[in-house]
Amino acid sequence: MRSELKLFLIAALWLALADPCTPQTEAPEVNVIHVEVDGLRNDEGEVFCSIYSSAEGFPKNRNKALAQVTSPISNKRAMCDFSNVIPGRYAISVFHDENSNGKLDTNFMGIPREGVGASNNAKGHLGPPKFDAASFRFAGKRLDVKITINYL
Repeated sequence: MRSELKLFLIAALWLALADPCTPQTEAPEVNVIHVEVDGLRNDEGEVFCSIYSSAEGFPKNRNKALAQVTSPISNKRAMCDFSNVIPGRYAISVFHDENSNGKLDTNFMGIPREGVGASNNAKGHLGPPKFDAASFRFAGKRLDVKITINYL
């Protein structure tokens, strides 16, 4: 009788733990920089987001970025998430690739024909913004960054 009771309790415990109706919670992502991009003039194409840890390459050379994310556009907004970012100093550049050709289109003088933006909504003077103007400190966990796209 005692072994039957043990068997019954083990089976009941196993069923309780294996219940498919029990909600499963996902572990939250660790060290995320969440970027909200607004000010887009339409929903065409996609948004490219790049994160940099130094002035080298910022904001034009995406090959020097630590990471790049593309995002679809909905209701003239886009969102990019950079996960597993270690605490430090960073700057983010974004551009609206309206024609989906994978690059920022410029005119003959190098002025962007598509929308651009940077963290801190930094703007350049006779050129792109500087890393120092766009940089911010990330302490870890989660940081929400808002960037408004500008069309020149």
